[in-house]
Amino acid sequence: MFKKSIASLMMLALMFTFSTTVNAQESEDYTMWQSVMLTPDYTKLKTLGENMRKHNETYHKEGPYKATVFNITAGPNAGSMIWQMGPLMFKHGDDRPGDGGHDADWRDNVMPYIKKIHTIEYWSQDDEKSNTSMLTSPEFSHPILFIRYFEVSDDHDYTMNNHFKQVSETIKSMPGDNPWGLYYNQFLQGDLGRHVAGVRFYKDWKDFDKDREFKAAYKKLFGADQWDVFIENINDTFTNQWDEIWVYNKNLSGD
Repeated sequence: MFKKSIASLMMLALMFTFSTTVNAQESEDYTMWQSVMLTPDYTKLKTLGENMRKHNETYHKEGPYKATVFNITAGPNAGSMIWQMGPLMFKHGDDRPGDGGHDADWRDNVMPYIKKIHTIEYWSQDDEKSNTSMLTSPEFSHPILFIRYFEVSDDHDYTMNNHFKQVSETIKSMPGDNPWGLYYNQFLQGDLGRHVAGVRFYKDWKDFDKDREFKAAYKKLFGADQWDVFIENINDTFTNQWDEIWVYNKNLSGD
């Protein structure tokens, strides 16, 4: 699966574009989402909301074409929205909604109320490292997503797999409810540098006040003397990282 591809990273410019050929060779099944970031016309939010919900209920109600909408409430893209479809595979693009009024409805009833579409991305989940098995319906049970994006250095990309392996093992060793997912961007984003994303799922805002005790769990698992090495590896492996918070918008989603 995708988790195998990431372990063999040698050249960032080549390996971050995981092709469908590689995917097909390594697995017949994988977990991926199409994610569209857009900025609404704030003077037309009521009309946009009504029209987008109707569109999603009509054409994106279930299966690989199910649509989920999030509001970005913190981070450099705060104020924009995420329209997400999936989970799906690339093959589903051949049969995605298009005929039967879908494209015309999106063109005439949604796009006039959108100021800008920023990115259209495909994010695959590292099923082995992720800790998401308890999320049977994350948008309902954990509607707040804390997302940390990483830009990987082309000089130290070989250390990335081990870094996230340790993060995964640490989180899985912690008691309680600690859902976390690791995702790889399937296509190069140029100067955007949105290579990898780690996502923590929260039930409500008060969970942010809790100490997750990741540092203590890491030291217990790998040794207190390894914490500084862990931090150094972060600084070497990533040239940039930043956070966003997404909040599930039930009113606009296709639920």
